Amino acid sequence: MKIGKAVQKAKSHAWVLLALLALVWGSSFILIKRGLEVYSAGEVGAIRIFSAALFLVPVTLHKLKSISQKDKILLFFSGLLGSFIPAFLFALAQTRLDSSLTGILNALTPLFVLMVGAAFFQQSIKKKEGIGLIIGLTGTVVLIVLGNDGNIGSFNFYALFVVGATLCYGINLNIIKKYLAGIKPLMITSISLLLVSPLAGIYLFFMTDFIDKVQYVDNAWGALSYLLILGVVGTALALILFNKLVQITSPVFTSFVTYLIPVVAVIWGVLDGEVLVWGHLVGMLSIIGGVYIANRKDKKGVQEVPVSSKSF
Repeated sequence: MKIGKAVQKAKSHAWVLLALLALVWGSSFILIKRGLEVYSAGEVGAIRIFSAALFLVPVTLHKLKSISQKDKILLFFSGLLGSFIPAFLFALAQTRLDSSLTGILNALTPLFVLMVGAAFFQQSIKKKEGIGLIIGLTGTVVLIVLGNDGNIGSFNFYALFVVGATLCYGINLNIIKKYLAGIKPLMITSISLLLVSPLAGIYLFFMTDFIDKVQYVDNAWGALSYLLILGVVGTALALILFNKLVQITSPVFTSFVTYLIPVVAVIWGVLDGEVLVWGHLVGMLSIIGGVYIANRKDKKGVQEVPVSSKSF
């Protein structure tokens, strides 16, 4: 009886963690939207990275000495591709793209992991993975062509920034898998964030009018609070939740977050007055369906869905 209760408790714990992680990462896009009400896309990206790195400093500093110089270089580039560049691209995209559509397009990450792995890391693509890629990319084209207003032909160039961000995630995850597999995921993200944080800090404090905005612009502190939540909770604490979930569950269970993030993003967008048409829903289902097909179980075993520990 005690064993049965312990198992049930562990399952309940896993589902709670999964729901929290989906809520946190799925809410990232509405937080970016709130930050953009006052700050520029560059400032939003820099605040996100700098605050996340600063929060993780206690976890990071004492581990730096144990990392080789070669791995530090790789971790720096991992920070650029897995955090720094995507943070700026997502913010730039949302200056002209609804948060809900951005959240949907973010689900492309696992597909780009497969594509980059096949193109540059000598990984083969199975038939079902190829079918999933085609379906997912078709959904992407639908969303880009429809844009925010849902009218065919209203090509939204800014959606390509999200595609670029997810491509960065795909490259980064392949680099981690091939070259940094011996380092714990928490250390990879925390150290990589620390290594790129000076770039974010220099840009934010010396190349923008961030300080002036905080002092003189209405609602600057309110918008900043949303971005600090994005950096600290949406990146740093979410990473801890993700790694805990990986430890206590299977890769397949953990991969469910890939499908839940767009749903949460859409709910937030609709609550905030964003309009979704049938074409948007078709695009979302195509992307999620493509990810599912490309990464579902096969007869030989379990196919792991590569979920970015990024990002959000």
